[in-house]
Amino acid sequence: MNGIGEVAERLRRSTVQVFAGDRRGGGSGVVWTADGLILTNAHVARTPAARVQMWNGIEYEARVTARDLRRDLAAMRISEGSLEAAVPGDSESLRPGELVLAIGNPMGFQGALSTGVVHSIGKLPGMGPARWIRADLRLAPGNSGGPLATAQGQVVGINTAIVNGLGVAAMISTALEFLRHGARPGLGVTVRPVRAGLLVLELEAGGAAADASLRRGDLLLCSLEELNDALDAAPDVLRLRFLRGSVKQVREVAVRLGGRAVAA
Repeated sequence: MNGIGEVAERLRRSTVQVFAGDRRGGGSGVVWTADGLILTNAHVARTPAARVQMWNGIEYEARVTARDLRRDLAAMRISEGSLEAAVPGDSESLRPGELVLAIGNPMGFQGALSTGVVHSIGKLPGMGPARWIRADLRLAPGNSGGPLATAQGQVVGINTAIVNGLGVAAMISTALEFLRHGARPGLGVTVRPVRAGLLVLELEAGGAAADASLRRGDLLLCSLEELNDALDAAPDVLRLRFLRGSVKQVREVAVRLGGRAVAA
């Protein structure tokens, strides 16, 4: 078996640093194919174009080709044909207690390594119907979008968030479904569950909710589970009840979802 240092070095060569908009923020990404396909988080690839920096310092202009806010995944393309691609693993066979590695760019430290073990795999409250990998890894801002890999260097997840002190990663099986079939229908909003429903925190420009004239601060009168079930039913038009300002006047809006996004 290869040593952890050797495995980590291979992972670094297929991990990129992503800069979207200004260069003060950013995250990480995984080189998925040698011809320039890169996987990352949707909250990292938040603009149509970005810059990515390779392990050797070379930078490329990247074009975001697909985003899925509900699963927090995005795909980008760069014009390069000889990259060192990651080796995909089988996230469905991953078990609690297995050693995992994370490579990323936390707080500007490029190619930083973190190790831990898988804590659990399953659904998370407030994060939709998808299953997630939870591991006791030391992650920080800048790790988002980077690879979660086995001790053999096979990538089984895309690091996404920290929840209750544990690293949370999208399963590679989820990412592959996204790459093959595109994004699930979504409203194009960031919401926070509150006692009465879902509080709208942000709206994606040109998204379905913005086009339907929903606003930041609106309160959707449904639970996250109810909203996800309605979206997965894939209607052309979704009717939502919400409050704006007054808690006495319930409003209703028809949100046109449109077709499923093309594959990445």
